[in-house]
Amino acid sequence: MAMTMAEKILAKASGNKESEAGEIIMANIDVAMTHDLTGPLSVESFEKIGLKEVWDPEKIVIVFDHQVPADSIDAANNHMIMRKFVKEQGINNFYDVREGVCHQVLPEKGHVVPGEVVVGTDSHTCTHGALGAFATGIGSTDMAMVFATGKLWFKVPETIKFEITGKLQENVFAKDVILDIIGKIGADGATYKACEFGGETTRNMSISDRMVLCNMAIEMGGKTGLVEPDQKTINYLKGRSTKPYKIMKTDSDAKSLETMYVDVNELEPQIACPHNVDNVKPVSEVEGTHIDQVFLGSCTNGRLSDLRTAAKIMKGKDVSKDIRMLVIPASREVYTKAMDEGLLRTFIDSGALVCNPCCGPCLGGHIGLVGPGEVSLSTSNRNFKGRQGSPDAEVYLSSAAVAAASALTGKITDPR
Repeated sequence: MAMTMAEKILAKASGNKESEAGEIIMANIDVAMTHDLTGPLSVESFEKIGLKEVWDPEKIVIVFDHQVPADSIDAANNHMIMRKFVKEQGINNFYDVREGVCHQVLPEKGHVVPGEVVVGTDSHTCTHGALGAFATGIGSTDMAMVFATGKLWFKVPETIKFEITGKLQENVFAKDVILDIIGKIGADGATYKACEFGGETTRNMSISDRMVLCNMAIEMGGKTGLVEPDQKTINYLKGRSTKPYKIMKTDSDAKSLETMYVDVNELEPQIACPHNVDNVKPVSEVEGTHIDQVFLGSCTNGRLSDLRTAAKIMKGKDVSKDIRMLVIPASREVYTKAMDEGLLRTFIDSGALVCNPCCGPCLGGHIGLVGPGEVSLSTSNRNFKGRQGSPDAEVYLSSAAVAAASALTGKITDPR
């Protein structure tokens, strides 16, 4: 039977030779991730079940990233709950406040390989599909059941494959591609579907860029994002993971496969305008819009390639005195490499604030919030009302290049 990549992975996880879109299966979980914000509820729910031990402490990964360092008594208490759980359960894959954003840390530390089922109590867990895993976000109580049994049921999703072709113009990036796709099909255009990204443009992308595509699959309703593993995937995993893995690919004649063709030859930088991610416009239509803050970071665009792009634009120039700019590397590895390359010095000399690796203002629960009437330009993945602070503020989403160029002018600016 011809199958999609998602169907093949879920068939393997359920111990079956085949699985079909619409079928309900019980899957064995390979990696279960939670963090400081959603983890305490998972722990509380697990303890209510009455079991003393988790199913497999080596398959659980806990990362502190949303409110680090703790910015309130509640946040500090959440950290205490999770540290206690880690010790009691003998969980070795624990990353305290120093390491960075979960969706960057897991691939860096080799926790994700092709063909696995990865679940996390964070909607952007779909990021890990860039390595050919079926990765998806789940609720905290669902995670408690995973802690207890190592299993979770799924409805096998249909697949929509985005065949991306063409050459990106200078200062047009993967973020612009995914915003363009979301703008075209809408916030519910891929509801509960596996969003697979293929075509020559995707194949030419780095793993970091593929992570951008998969990260935002959820913003069009997707159950997961996926990229077919290739030599770049294999090279990325070398030195990071010793886990065995199996590469799975979509059969072109799979029954549940739908294909959408995307030509990016003429694509210009894209901006998601308030207050929905699918409210996407070319930068030329919103250029000149006043901004109060620029946020460069997050699990979408806080990687080394993003910092390099921004630093190249900003080197030797000053951030507009009318705004403030926050630069937040996605992980300690990114932070230290950026420091070694002199990128952080470039940002500091330009007048930007460089913060510790964390989620930052992305979730509206930590540093760098915006006030009533203020406008944020962010490289993150969501711009809902109140997402980064006041419900009376506005958030625009862009690539790192647009963010850097705009920081210099104090208004949304085309980096080309």
